Amino acid sequence: MANKRAARKSMVQSVCRASANGAVIGKLRTLARKLRAAIGSCTEDVKFVARDYVSALDKAAKKNVIHRNAANRRKRAFARFAFDA
Repeated sequence: MANKRAARKSMVQSVCRASANGAVIGKLRTLARKLRAAIGSCTEDVKFVARDYVSALDKAAKKNVIHRNAANRRKRAFARFAFDA
């Protein structure tokens, strides 16, 4: 257990941040799954789901939940996957 007040505060903050970041990462996973399903079924939903996924990736990168290069890499991978299908 932390001895100083600042260290205790830091522990509490890290728990809160981990919880918030986990929610964002979970949403990204869900959107990726939806996008894969939409691409696989070749419906008109692909455009809307892709827009939501890219937006969520950009927001996560902006808040430093994921690295911006990781966000760009994921967007590029899904674009390749979508256009090859």
